[in-house]
Parts: sequence; structure tokens; C-alpha cells
Amino acid sequence: MTPSTAPAAADPATLAPSAAALAWAKKLVAFDTTSRNSNLAMIHSMADELTAHGLTPVIVPSPDGRKANLFATIPAQDGTVTGGIMLAGHTDVVPVDGQAWDSDPFTPEVREGRLYGRGTTDMKAFSGAILGLLPEFLSVPLAEPLHFAWTYDEEVGCHGAVVLLAELAARGIRPRLGFVGEPTSMRPVSAHKSSQLFRVSVSGIAAHSSMTTTGVNAIEYAARSIAFIRSLADERRLSGPFDETFVVPFTTANVGVVSGGAAVNTVAERCDFEFEFRTIPGDDPEAVISRIKDNLAGLRAEIQQENPSADIRMVPLGTVPGLSPEGPRVALGLAQDLTGQTVEESVVYATEAGLFQRAGIDTVVCGPGSMDQGHTANEYIELTQIAACERFLQALAANLTTTERTAQP
Repeated sequence: MTPSTAPAAADPATLAPSAAALAWAKKLVAFDTTSRNSNLAMIHSMADELTAHGLTPVIVPSPDGRKANLFATIPAQDGTVTGGIMLAGHTDVVPVDGQAWDSDPFTPEVREGRLYGRGTTDMKAFSGAILGLLPEFLSVPLAEPLHFAWTYDEEVGCHGAVVLLAELAARGIRPRLGFVGEPTSMRPVSAHKSSQLFRVSVSGIAAHSSMTTTGVNAIEYAARSIAFIRSLADERRLSGPFDETFVVPFTTANVGVVSGGAAVNTVAERCDFEFEFRTIPGDDPEAVISRIKDNLAGLRAEIQQENPSADIRMVPLGTVPGLSPEGPRVALGLAQDLTGQTVEESVVYATEAGLFQRAGIDTVVCGPGSMDQGHTANEYIELTQIAACERFLQALAANLTTTERTAQP
């Protein structure tokens, strides 16, 4: 550890972000990168900035070409580009549909010490701080490379990170440590739950409701599957396993979308629902998936006994592994050192950190803002949090220039 690189104490009531960081945060928020939209305009804007500073950004497109990841490296002083530390963030934001905002969510505004706008805290202020500090990063002799990674579709299953990791592997680049800048109030987070998302589609046989025996009701079969998923959640809530480091210390499940049927006097021909479950690190998600698949297999056999044309199918929408507190824990120690925080926290939401950890990058989550404001109407981030993030990044740059850094595993 190098305690001397930790940021100096400052009065948070008066601490303000740099003009560059705030300007970049505003610029990024102004791009409507809701996950259903393209993020290419924002990606190219950031890539242009990286290029203007002499870097060679790599744009990694999505399979359909509508979106892209962005990756860039400041090499070490000796030219090394592998190993080192990666700062990672996502570019997409959640929808504002149905939310009552006091201002245009994509026209950022500073009011009473806060920056308002969709994505301010989740998580464009983090990216703005990085871009604002590019000149400083480039002015110091790095003993290890510093990587920047921005992804697409984090909010809908972390699809972009999977594509990015495949590209990095193909290029022979594997950062030693990773910091994911999701909002944690700049407190190091070493564990989070997994997130598994699925859609179940039930195909029944339509009939007049006076002749139910000639049809197969898709809604009824969907309801039985939903009830089973709820029973698994109840089982975990009552019997565990438990992990008391989490606010909700057990695996959870939720059915969030249901759509089916045409009329009350018609046997429902179709019903679809989407569900998720989030496992604590000590609970195997494959075991949960296996039980749900077994239940659906039994229901499928029953529905096809009624009519061979009926069917039930489950398809994955996104799989985000949990972040485990086990492992080298070098990233955690460095985050604690650079922030001056001795805490080690867990969060119930999922991030790309679990994917990076699975790829062999020792990763923690640490970023400005609070998830209490993420995804909400009138989303905001305290300006003092942006400034704290800048201090963290400056301390990181100083750490990367020292010769007595955290021991490499």
C-alpha cells in the first residue's frame, strides 16, 4: 500500500468539481442513451476527445452495429499496454417514461449544489471526471498502463461488456485491476448479487370461453409457473442461504412483466412474462435455473397432453454474474487506500464487475453518487461527489507513478 497517495482531507461542504469534469458530465448527460437507443453519438464524441489527446481509441461495435463499446489505453512509460488498471463505466441509461421530472432529463442543470439529469449518478459523472482529467493522466510517467472502458447495454443485461471482454482477450489485453465507477458514494464495494433475466412464453389454443375444453389457456399455465418462481423466492427468504453483509441477505426473485390474453370471453392463446432472480455470492444461480427448468418441463408435458400444438419456452435475456468478495483483493486494498475509506461493502444491485472478475481482472466497484438517486425522477449527483471522484482518480494516477505500489499478485 502507499498511504501517501491517498487524497488529502477536504471540507466536503466547499469542495467543487473542476470545470472540465462538470462540463464533460453535462455533455454526456445531454446524449439520450436510453438502452433502447443507439449510443454511437456519445461514443464517437468521447473517442474524438481521446484522439485529440493522442490516444488510439478502439470502437467495438455491437453485433447489429447500432451501438458500440469504447476502449483506450495510456501505455506505461516503457510502452507496456497489458496489465495495469482499468476504469470502467457504461454509457446507457434507463428510461424516463412515466416519471415526473421538474426539468428536461437530457438537459442537465446545476441547482443547489447538485447536477440534475438522467444518468448523472448512474453513471455519466464518473465518465465525465475521467475525461476531464485526461491531460493530467497523460502528463505523468506511468509505471503501469491505465485503461478506459465504456460499454453499451449494461442496464439490460451487460451485453456490451461480454463483447468488450472478447475483444480484449483477442488483443491479448488483460488489466491487472479494475474499478467500476457505479455509484457507491466513493465507498469500496467488494461484493454484489448476480442478476439473471429470463422470458417465458406460453403458447396455448384460443377458443370461445363457453367452450373451454376445446382450448388451452396460456395464462393459467403462466400463472402456475409464476407461482413456482415465487415459491423459490419464499424458500430462500425463509431458509437461506443467507449473507448478512447484504441489506437483503438472501436470494430474491421477481416477475416484473406479464402480457397475455385478448378478451375476457376468449381462452388465452398467448402469455409471456419476464422474471429475474438475484443470488447472493454463496448461492449457485445454476441450481436455481435448474429447478425452474424442471418445473417448466413438467408444465410443458401437461400442456401438450391437452394439445400437442401448445408449448412453453424459456429464453435468457441477460446473465450477470455476482461479484465475490473472495480472491486476490488487491483492488479492494488499493481502493481503500486511495479513498481513505477502511470500509468493505456489499450492494444488492448488479454491475459489470462480476464479468470482469470472472475474466480474471481483480475488480471492485467504487464511484461517485448514490444509487438512491439512480433510475429515479429528478436523478441527481452532488457536486461534492464528482469532486471526490476526481480526487480518487488523481490519487490513482499518483499511485501509478510510484515504484512502491501495491504488490502484484
